[in-house]
Amino acid sequence: MPVAAFTTLVVADHIPGTDIPLTVPYAAEGPGPSFNTLGDVDGVEVVDIEGADVDDTHGNLNMTTVSVRHGMSLSQAIVRWLTTDDTLVPIEQIFPPELTEEEVRNQNSMAFSASGSTATLAAMQYLQRPVEVTVAEVQQDSAAARVIASGDVITSIDGIPTDKPALVRAFVQKHKPGDTVRVGLRKDSDAAKEGEKGAATTVEVKLGKHPDDPNVALLGVTMTTQPADGVRVKYNLEEVGGPSAGLMFTLAVIDKLSPGDLNGGKFVAGTGTISEDGKVGPIGGIEHKVRSAQGLGAEVFLAPEANCKEAVSRDTGDMVVLKITDLDQAIQQLKNYSDGAEVETCS
Repeated sequence: MPVAAFTTLVVADHIPGTDIPLTVPYAAEGPGPSFNTLGDVDGVEVVDIEGADVDDTHGNLNMTTVSVRHGMSLSQAIVRWLTTDDTLVPIEQIFPPELTEEEVRNQNSMAFSASGSTATLAAMQYLQRPVEVTVAEVQQDSAAARVIASGDVITSIDGIPTDKPALVRAFVQKHKPGDTVRVGLRKDSDAAKEGEKGAATTVEVKLGKHPDDPNVALLGVTMTTQPADGVRVKYNLEEVGGPSAGLMFTLAVIDKLSPGDLNGGKFVAGTGTISEDGKVGPIGGIEHKVRSAQGLGAEVFLAPEANCKEAVSRDTGDMVVLKITDLDQAIQQLKNYSDGAEVETCS
């Protein structure tokens, strides 16, 4: 099932005089908060860019979320079913039985962080800016921990230059667990010794086993992408999880680093995952995101093609729902709409 960017609200009743919750095994999904990726929250820019001239932006490029309420009593669930357009789903769809609630939150937090990294890469490639692979974390029990540190830049594997996390993974997985690979680095970590900061070096790492498949080699690092020309992009949102902000983050970065307004100065909202090569993927809960955007007065909503049927399953009023397959098409669709030219809609 596609994953939505969501915020979680706990609303539970309890048996009087006890600490035992009297709850139903369902969660309620409904419209969640929406954030303008061109704006700020509490004075902090949602998409903060340093190291480059940032163009003035206008209008909105809102990312949308789904609120998930769980721990509901029977009466609360019935009230939401009768009085709202929320969707009741089995709790296992939100919290799989093999995972704890904390593990689910951590997974969604990591997915949100990864979507930002991928958004940066997709935006830089669209803008034809160079990128590089940065080490975000190193597994403490891995061989990499002895020679690689968080903040280092991976420049090559076995002498083959690489500038994308997917390439690093592909080169590593050509090997078997136990093999040794040569990793080219630029020592940019805070732990780099005096005089070594920024220096190029090559280290040898014995590959471990992937936890999901012991036959797949693992380097033992978590990677992210950053521009190689000194530009830094930071995504500042709390209590939001999942990968579905990818498309809107990507558009915000491009809008801020290029002249003119991608949205034509209009109120545009949307959702969708983004891949490193700019493909836009489906997400969950889109009917609630469309409803949220409509309620906020959005003129245009960007929907992944695979979600089109759900996106227009309810009356969207005057809001136009555009069908999106990839980044290039999303930008062209917005331009066509602003120019009054023909667009591809979900209806």
